[in-house]
Amino acid sequence: MTTDPTLVRIGEAVQANHRGEREAARALFAGIWDEIGGERGDPLYVCTLAHSMADAQDDVGQELVWDERALAAAGSLTDARLAEAGVAMPVAALYPSLHLNLSECHRRLGDLDRAREHLREAEATIGALGDDQYGEVIRKGLRQVAERVGRPSAEGPSSQALS
Repeated sequence: MTTDPTLVRIGEAVQANHRGEREAARALFAGIWDEIGGERGDPLYVCTLAHSMADAQDDVGQELVWDERALAAAGSLTDARLAEAGVAMPVAALYPSLHLNLSECHRRLGDLDRAREHLREAEATIGALGDDQYGEVIRKGLRQVAERVGRPSAEGPSSQALS
């Protein structure tokens, strides 16, 4: 568990979003976004905040913009920076979730080719996930999106809805 104050504040905004306080969550995220310097900020904060802000969007186009920002920032992250912040996972473990979210956005926008591209990217990086609850949530999501874009996932079939 991290004690990094910025990550803690991002986590508080995530919790507000989970409680259904979407406007409040977006306002918290926006304030932190300004404080960290937006896309030019620390890649850890940019990636984490953008990934979370995407989930607070009502418009899928805006969700896609935030998910793309998260993926771009992940490219500048290092395992050392994650460890320094108390995040107990390698950067590689972020990619399946980032690509999963992008795949689902493109699917919802009707761009099945791009959805499949990101699904393939997510599946190619799935080996970085552990055999834990987080890994299972992502694997389940991959199966669900694969069904929605009309092709079987490398992870096998599932009939449950993506959360």
